[in-house]
Amino acid sequence: MLDEILLSHSLLVKLFLGFLVGGLVMLLIGSKDPLKLKRTSFIYTLIFQGIITMIAFAGLVAMVVGKFGMGLDIILMVLIWGVLMYIEIRRHKLIKFANLQNEETYRMLKVLFVKIITIQIALVTAMVVFKILQAKGVISF
Repeated sequence: MLDEILLSHSLLVKLFLGFLVGGLVMLLIGSKDPLKLKRTSFIYTLIFQGIITMIAFAGLVAMVVGKFGMGLDIILMVLIWGVLMYIEIRRHKLIKFANLQNEETYRMLKVLFVKIITIQIALVTAMVVFKILQAKGVISF
């Protein structure tokens, strides 16, 4: 049972990485309409929070079922989850209240969003690499 839970957690993380990369690609090749950016940002944030919450829930269930202690790796995952949620909520609020009719603001926010998504991808990738190295015995905690 624990193997299935860990597999679902792993698949959700891969789905999340794919979602982040897809969001980055859509942002780079997306339309130039500011209202569409606001609407797609709202939908993106809802899906983002849904997937990341499923990841956290599957991880929590795995931790309880597997009787894992609160080690450094789990603390690091929780911290990264919190940072990702904080960044996404701030990003969404920024676009929600921004004046997107101003062309300069629109361009600045688009560049900022590319940087934010890149940071989010880097955080998730770093945690995945950390867990792979830990599973192979290169890193031990």
